[in-house]
Amino acid sequence: MQLLIDVEEKPMLEDILVVIKGGGDLASGVIHRLHRAGMQVVVTELAQPTVIRRAVALASAVYERQVEVEGLVARLVESDEEIRTALAAGQVPVVVDPRAEVITRLHPVAVVDAIMAKRNTGTKITDAPIVIGLGPGFTVGVDVHAVIETNRGHNLGRVILSGSAEPDTGTPGPTMGYTVERMLRAPCEGTFTGQRRIGDLVEAGEVVASVAGQPVVAKIAGVLRGLLADGLPVKAGMKVGDVDPSGVREHCFTISDKARAIGGGVLEAVLYLLKAAHWSAK
Repeated sequence: MQLLIDVEEKPMLEDILVVIKGGGDLASGVIHRLHRAGMQVVVTELAQPTVIRRAVALASAVYERQVEVEGLVARLVESDEEIRTALAAGQVPVVVDPRAEVITRLHPVAVVDAIMAKRNTGTKITDAPIVIGLGPGFTVGVDVHAVIETNRGHNLGRVILSGSAEPDTGTPGPTMGYTVERMLRAPCEGTFTGQRRIGDLVEAGEVVASVAGQPVVAKIAGVLRGLLADGLPVKAGMKVGDVDPSGVREHCFTISDKARAIGGGVLEAVLYLLKAAHWSAK
């Protein structure tokens, strides 16, 4: 596939600007890897991100103004000037921009759809010279140039250059034999309020949060790995938290193996497509 990148020489990594749509925990693994490789990264988010693993999600900057994940600082910004200032300081600017309109102003080399909606919510192959989608919902050559496999298993993190990712199974990957039991879900529609904190050890049957006064109860014992931000409106059945049965508290505050694998796939895809563009221009 020939990409529309005008290159006479291979670009330096620090010249590569990437816009990441979404700043959840998997997206943050991608951002961390691209940033450490030397690329400049800008994140677009919703006004009220519904991230669960908030301790390792750069989207949390929307609520806290500034967050740090494994040495990487993300800062909420409100203008293109603030974006440039944050990038110059070696930070990751996070902008509330649900439609990712910043793409048309910044003209990034690459756009990565890391919203994890299991479907394409508006990303187009013409958004940038390199467009990458995470997981199901994207087709190479139709709406993206590459897809990264997000299902756990043999192909996790694989760069797909033809076709699509594996379909969504609807079931989270097993941890110590537990799958859906790990998930905390809203018992009804209403406002979410946490009663425990990320990193707390909880027991099966313990109330860890509430929605409109109705309790959210842990089904298994373990460490509370993720929990929705207080005050968010939720719908019945919506995922609002995650219990890790391993009970290892440190895992709540570091990027997961899955996020790192997906991040490695995105880094590979960007470099591969840049190389392909460079040689096609010879």
